Amino acid sequence: MKKNYLALLAMLLPLGFAGSAMADTLANVKASGQLKIGTEGTYAPFTYHTISGDLTGFDVEIGEAIAKQLKVKPVFVEGKWDGLIAGLDAKRYDVVMNEVGISPERQKKYIFSSPYIVSKAVLIVKSDNNTIHQFDDLKGKTTAQSLTSNYAQIARHYGGQLVNTDGFSQSVDLVVQGRADATVNDSLSYLDFKKHRPDAPVKVVASDSDANSSAVLIRKEDTSLQSAINTALAQLKKDGTYQKISEKYFGADVSH
Repeated sequence: MKKNYLALLAMLLPLGFAGSAMADTLANVKASGQLKIGTEGTYAPFTYHTISGDLTGFDVEIGEAIAKQLKVKPVFVEGKWDGLIAGLDAKRYDVVMNEVGISPERQKKYIFSSPYIVSKAVLIVKSDNNTIHQFDDLKGKTTAQSLTSNYAQIARHYGGQLVNTDGFSQSVDLVVQGRADATVNDSLSYLDFKKHRPDAPVKVVASDSDANSSAVLIRKEDTSLQSAINTALAQLKKDGTYQKISEKYFGADVSH
């Protein structure tokens, strides 16, 4: 009898019987009724707090719309940018949405949804700065950056001396205060910043010709969740939801 049981088990294992013991994140999301999303909460206009304290932003609204398509509730878990990806590894949430750039380095360990936003890196300096005109001029200059961002990699590539910050707002503030010579940052964040602070003494002196695509960051094994999110994003673009959110924050379609 024992021999027959072992033979039956041997047949079931290749068919995925053992796999049922492994966590299926999409199944867990559906069962719990929640999609847990890691985000920063301090990175306007993508993820930030209103004066009343409510979490909002472009990525937040896209995340809410994705969750609605999945018929679950979005639950945002906030943390500093430098720890967000580690939180995904530790399974504190299911995905990260924080204008996460798609890079070869990240693709070695993670998978991404279809891109839902495209932006360019811009070089921002103080208005009266006459020494930095292009990225090559960063050599030996201080540049305010979130150290693990794509923009920090660009600044480092051009020889900038990095000053660590929590995100875009602090980076620009350091430039305004003269505590950093420049910051390499996101073109869309800059446009939003100037919309709210048109008199801020900063300017863009150069932009990267290569567009950067951002997407939902997902653990490598969660291919079923990736597929479901891609389906949701396609539907949001088809029914006009994406366009509405994009126009609200940027006045244009920022998906391409």
